[in-house]
Amino acid sequence: MNRQKNVEELKKQSDTIWDVIVIGGGATGLGVAHDSISRGYKTLLLEQSDFAKATSSRSTKLVHGGVRYLAQGDLLLVMEALHERGLMLKNAPHLTFNQEFVIPVYTLWDAFMYTAGLKFYDLLSGRLSMGKSYFISRKKALLRLPLLRSEGLIGGIVYHDGQFDDSRMAFAIAESCTEKGAIALNYFRVNGLLKDEKGKINGVKANDIATGEKFVLRAKVVINATGIFADEVASMDDRESKPTIRPSQGVHIVLDKSFLQSDSAIMIPKTSDGRVLFAIPWYDEVVIGTTDTPIDAVSLEPVALEKEINFILQTAEKYMIKPPTREDVLCIYAGLRPLAANPDNPASTKEVSRRHKITLSSSGLITVIGGKWTTYRRMAEETVDKAIKAGFLAKVKCSTYDLKLTKNHLNNSSERLHIYGDHSTDIERMISENPSLGIPIDARLPYTRAEILWICRNEMPFTIEDILARRTRALFLNARVSASVAPEVAGLMANEFGYDLDWQSKQVEAYNELVKNYL
Repeated sequence: MNRQKNVEELKKQSDTIWDVIVIGGGATGLGVAHDSISRGYKTLLLEQSDFAKATSSRSTKLVHGGVRYLAQGDLLLVMEALHERGLMLKNAPHLTFNQEFVIPVYTLWDAFMYTAGLKFYDLLSGRLSMGKSYFISRKKALLRLPLLRSEGLIGGIVYHDGQFDDSRMAFAIAESCTEKGAIALNYFRVNGLLKDEKGKINGVKANDIATGEKFVLRAKVVINATGIFADEVASMDDRESKPTIRPSQGVHIVLDKSFLQSDSAIMIPKTSDGRVLFAIPWYDEVVIGTTDTPIDAVSLEPVALEKEINFILQTAEKYMIKPPTREDVLCIYAGLRPLAANPDNPASTKEVSRRHKITLSSSGLITVIGGKWTTYRRMAEETVDKAIKAGFLAKVKCSTYDLKLTKNHLNNSSERLHIYGDHSTDIERMISENPSLGIPIDARLPYTRAEILWICRNEMPFTIEDILARRTRALFLNARVSASVAPEVAGLMANEFGYDLDWQSKQVEAYNELVKNYL
């Protein structure tokens, strides 16, 4: 993917009437664009910031059916998610893998209840099951989780779900879109909607944030897939539109792997706030979360509340014999969930749904809200189907069920370059031709100079944050260390794009300011 080439191609097609313009470059928007272009519709995607900048890079890193939704009785949501979980692992084997979980149990009733519930979870997954769940003894539970507190422990329930890298998944989808002929642009903000003489939406007004250049772009259908900003786009269509989003903040902390010392993840099914808590091995570190805090204001950079951080640390302390402290935290990240609320009572959290909703306004704006990463493909399919049923597009069948995001079928999570899919060999070749490029940018991070250069040439980074937060996961793995490598990354990026020392200085300063939010 090359941003400048994409912008130039957009200019060449200035008179084009696109079949579909998608606003939003997170999981939902990229999924919609991928479905659309795969059906043969002429597709344009515009993202105001970077791909997966907001919610879509700040998940719990799980591809899952949702055990807690099963406890809530939402069987349809669980069945849908389990089915999509199976498809996602098949279609992106370079970014997903089977993760074993252990639920520690301390009463016979819990042992019975969770065993029965997870057997039902297995049953709902059908032929796409990732492995049967089963009860293990106290001794075996402690062998799997040697740092688990043993007082009162009866045993554990083993079950399986998927794990993945969220922002790398976003780029894999974006690349697949462009390979099929779509144009996907980051840092391209939609400022308004165009309407014909009948008041029907027929395009957007946008500007390239990199240059300030303005564009008027026509389309048969415009799809609002902007997540937490969906209401903002809806108000461009109708200033009197009611709020449909009830944002909820989820916070995670990242710790050194020594706090888990296991390839198995922990799932705590009951916490003091009624949520589940996960401790998951991820890229040789441990991700622990999440919280669920209603938030009134949305932003691209939500900041964790101290009470959320303390809640995670205090809950972890109850189950770990090596309890983490604030000083042990390598990174803290917050993400906003765009939960679908009741427009007539948006403040009520009881009426907030974890399912997705697709709406069609009287002027023709299609909006998709809610949902989660695991069901991104299903959400996209239903959204494009909605556009077809509304008469905006000719009927073409969805083809993303078995649409692979890589031809590289190796699925070994220890082989880190597999995250680049078919391009892993390109990076290996760069290192072979110039071994100095194979040196990590820092011994405490896994990323090499070859990866940084390859990302610059192929993945449309605009800032060093794009590289350190989302193309690599340096910020999330160790915020302080990522700040220490920022000057070198800025230098590599400047050399590739011809930026001067002033640009480098401003980028490093901006990144250092950003890192404060993650500490």
